[in-house]
Amino acid sequence: MFSEFFQFSFSGITLGAIYALVALGFTLIYNASHVINFAQGEFLMIGGMGTVVLMDAGAPIYLAIPGAIVMAGIAGVLLHKLAIAPAKNADVVTLIIITIGASIFLRGLAQIFWGKDYHALPAFSDTESLSVGGAVLLTQSLWILGIAALLVTALGLFFTRTALGKALLATSMNKDAASMVGIKTGAILTLAFGIAALLGAVAGVIVAPITFTAYDIGIMLGLKGFIAAAIGGLGSSTGAILGGLLLGLAEAYTAGYISSDYKDAVPFVLILVILFFLPNGLLGSRAVERV
Repeated sequence: MFSEFFQFSFSGITLGAIYALVALGFTLIYNASHVINFAQGEFLMIGGMGTVVLMDAGAPIYLAIPGAIVMAGIAGVLLHKLAIAPAKNADVVTLIIITIGASIFLRGLAQIFWGKDYHALPAFSDTESLSVGGAVLLTQSLWILGIAALLVTALGLFFTRTALGKALLATSMNKDAASMVGIKTGAILTLAFGIAALLGAVAGVIVAPITFTAYDIGIMLGLKGFIAAAIGGLGSSTGAILGGLLLGLAEAYTAGYISSDYKDAVPFVLILVILFFLPNGLLGSRAVERV
């Protein structure tokens, strides 16, 4: 019984770490521009599929992974420069529709150039699994948790210790005031989209050895990342992490103790329940006002 609980918990925390990274991308862009970027899942797809394509072209994995992440970062920057920035005076709903269109466009390009097949990346470790408390723990899960923790720490240091990070925070708090003190808010918003794309790409790379990757992999993972961000409270980085872990564990326990048929319904039930009682999410209102 305890071995099953450990097994489901390991799986849930692994999934939750992926959802948290995607949710952080949503939160970062929302803080900077108050736009919900529904193309975030496609950056995850670019990370995984880009790595596969570069490896197929002969690049070793240690070069293919950074190349794919940079590819996604460029896509994020172009999304802001070519689609969001020209429509800066549009209302929020219009900007959200633009990101949905960008998502469809990127997915279509991936389908045309990279095909519809599913691919898997090799695990990052030679040892595939470990036994912990009677449960089997994939070593790739440890990579996922370690890299996710490293990125969260790096983001925290970026926002608190660097001029660019503080400029991004200032822009998110009051764009006009930030502009008046000399912050180039347009460049800062572009940076936010680039960083969010990098986060999504890393998530796509580290999860590919477990879940596979394809041109449409970003649809569901992106949607679940958004739900995780909404559960935690849009605008709260801590909430994004908490929402991701909560969602991952809820999915894993539902699949393990009830049925895997209901796994994909869990995010929608969870967000309805939480937002009914806490409309701003678990850590929403105070964080949204500050960040």
